[in-house]
Amino acid sequence: MSSSESDHGGPDDGPTGTAGGDATIRFSVPDMDCASCAGKVENAIGQIDGVAGYETRPTTGRVVVSYDTERTSEAALVAAIEGAGYEVVDSDGEGDGGGSHDPGGTDGVWPSARAKKTAVGGAFLAAGLALEFFLGGLNAELATVLGEPLHLADVLFLVSVAVAGQSIVRNGYYSARNLNLDIDFLMTVAILGALAASLAFGEALYFEAATLATLFSVAELLERASMDRARDSLQELMDLSPDEATVKRGDDTETVPVEAVAVGDVVVVKPGEKIPMDGDVVAGGSAVNQAPITGESVPVDKTTGDEVYAGTINEEGYLEVEVTSAAGDNTLSRIVELIEDAQSNKTDREQFVERFAAYYTPVVVAFAVLVTVGGPFVLGTTWPEAVVDGLTLLVLACPCAFVISTPVSVVSGLTSAAKNGVLIKGGSHLEATGAVEAVAFDKTGTLTKGELTVTDVVPLNGNTEADVLRCARGLEKRSEHPIGEAIVQRAEGADVAEREVDEFESITGKGVRADLDGTPHYAGKPGLFDELGFDLSHVHATTDGGVVTRTSRQLCARNDCLDLLTDTVPGLQSEGKTVVLVGTEDELEGLIAVADEVRPEAAAAVERLRALGVERTVMLTGDNERTARAIASEVGVDDYRAELLPDEKVAAVEDLVAEFEGGAAMVGDGINDAPAMATATVGVAMGAAGTDTALETADVALMSDDLSKLPYLYELAGRANGVIRQNIAASLVVKAGLALAVPFGYVPIWLAVLAGDAGMTVGVTGNAMRLSRVRADGEGSPETEASES
Repeated sequence: MSSSESDHGGPDDGPTGTAGGDATIRFSVPDMDCASCAGKVENAIGQIDGVAGYETRPTTGRVVVSYDTERTSEAALVAAIEGAGYEVVDSDGEGDGGGSHDPGGTDGVWPSARAKKTAVGGAFLAAGLALEFFLGGLNAELATVLGEPLHLADVLFLVSVAVAGQSIVRNGYYSARNLNLDIDFLMTVAILGALAASLAFGEALYFEAATLATLFSVAELLERASMDRARDSLQELMDLSPDEATVKRGDDTETVPVEAVAVGDVVVVKPGEKIPMDGDVVAGGSAVNQAPITGESVPVDKTTGDEVYAGTINEEGYLEVEVTSAAGDNTLSRIVELIEDAQSNKTDREQFVERFAAYYTPVVVAFAVLVTVGGPFVLGTTWPEAVVDGLTLLVLACPCAFVISTPVSVVSGLTSAAKNGVLIKGGSHLEATGAVEAVAFDKTGTLTKGELTVTDVVPLNGNTEADVLRCARGLEKRSEHPIGEAIVQRAEGADVAEREVDEFESITGKGVRADLDGTPHYAGKPGLFDELGFDLSHVHATTDGGVVTRTSRQLCARNDCLDLLTDTVPGLQSEGKTVVLVGTEDELEGLIAVADEVRPEAAAAVERLRALGVERTVMLTGDNERTARAIASEVGVDDYRAELLPDEKVAAVEDLVAEFEGGAAMVGDGINDAPAMATATVGVAMGAAGTDTALETADVALMSDDLSKLPYLYELAGRANGVIRQNIAASLVVKAGLALAVPFGYVPIWLAVLAGDAGMTVGVTGNAMRLSRVRADGEGSPETEASES
């Protein structure tokens, strides 16, 4: 029994690698929709000289092959796949033939030639049944075969076998030729065995053969339809990007295929149109619906200089976009490619299923032989009954539903997440996310917005707020520190006058110094002014017309002084703010507080995670203790660790992973927190849309800066784990129950086909598709679905 997806190429040898070969190519093989199909394709490709690695993906109907172009060719690979009985409808990659990328495959299941033949076979089967059981007077004897009468109903059954069984026997031939013990081979043996037994034992089993041929064909069509439904969820992502783009050519425009658009071209996007390529807006303005990429429900305003993504929708305005990524290299293409490649990353359950399946089929086939040979002696059945029991067991011998139960659930989960702005890079990460018991958050840029803003300006010594901002702007304008940038932005917003700046100097770890209009000024931490000789515990705070003045120390006896060191500064820091003092060598002019605003959804996200079963939430930050405590309290995490260096964050994550059996997730920005995320059981990057580093380093990427996606991710992953467990258990229990009941005559052959094969495959696929209804906004949530189902 073949596994559903081969390891020969390995996850690193997917579409972007060559696995030791000169070229890598993807083939679209839509008829390859089960593990047994994949096995035949693998056997065929594996016999070709020059193939360096290959991978079959039945859940998406893809075959990825890396090969040496000097020793074999794309044509030879196509011939091998088609020699295994499966049509190659398209290809793309770096091969010698190329081809366009068309994952669409076929025109559908029910209009196909096999569906039509199955319908004809079913009609003959129904007519035969009518004659056999209801219109016996019309069931005339037509001939005698080996001394046994051949009635009209028997002839109709044989015609049904001949028509509906063509594809089965053909596929069974390919299975035998490729030495693959799969369902096609077993069904072929069962059908031909029923016909042979009719001649050998003198008891007509034509009805059984016709039932097998027709119902199994129906089962195959249902399975294919179910698999197409699973594939459609990924296809919807592929279809987001338009096929054509309107490109500016001087004063005119030209509509061309997106493949013909080069980096640097300017494309025109009108209201209601999809943006064809990643790029930067160079003219116009509009609200853009980014839900297909980031999952954001509210359109985002885009103006000159803003980045836009392929597949997003221009809602209302006119945009001109300079292309920054070639076709196939944009954000949407990377998302689709990563999801397809994620199938190589097997879950623990999937690996168990594959190991189990390798033993299941031979054991059941041996049981079928034992029942056939031993039934008349042990159970007292007749030889024809024993043969039918054996044939029924052969139907149950292929664990298609069992093998497909995990990958189809993984694909459904991954594509559902992608549609909601969450990229999960493999089934193993989906499984691991649903099991984590602790979540660690970076503070800056994760729990907070990562954008510093001025929150307080306290003027001193007779200065006004404008005076303080004017001095601070002059001092910080040449600084590259984020705090300085926030102060300059606030001063520019207040439209304060500029001052002449000379002799700028950065005082490492303390602040900055510069001459403003010829007078030395300082801006920095309270410790800097303490070193300059200021008594920060006695700053007079008497207000006069709204202006704070500083008088002599003697006046402080009247209890109207600010104590910056033990009162004002600590009070601001306890609110999560950073304090900057501004002044000269002789005079303290004012105080400015800067803070990184907490994301409005952070507290709700943490609370939701706790409600979903996360045992501990921890904030990790390099910020000071007071600020960390304030943010942790506002957000509601269970614990926090402050003043951490990068290696100390790694150690903190290691402690969490060791403490909790289910492991821990680390949520960060995907760049600075890469070591800690790599250490965690699951690394989650925030705001990864268009960010190559985050897409590459994280196990999971939240495409937008929306922390509310994290509870959705945890909820979806937990639900996916439950669906996988349900599918595995159901397929095992049903198959085993039917197999054990066969020798006692409780399972007719039609029930084995419909319940044990088609029914289970359709059932596990339908169950997996429920994951596509889980929504980040709560609609279609697992609880709702559970009550509905």
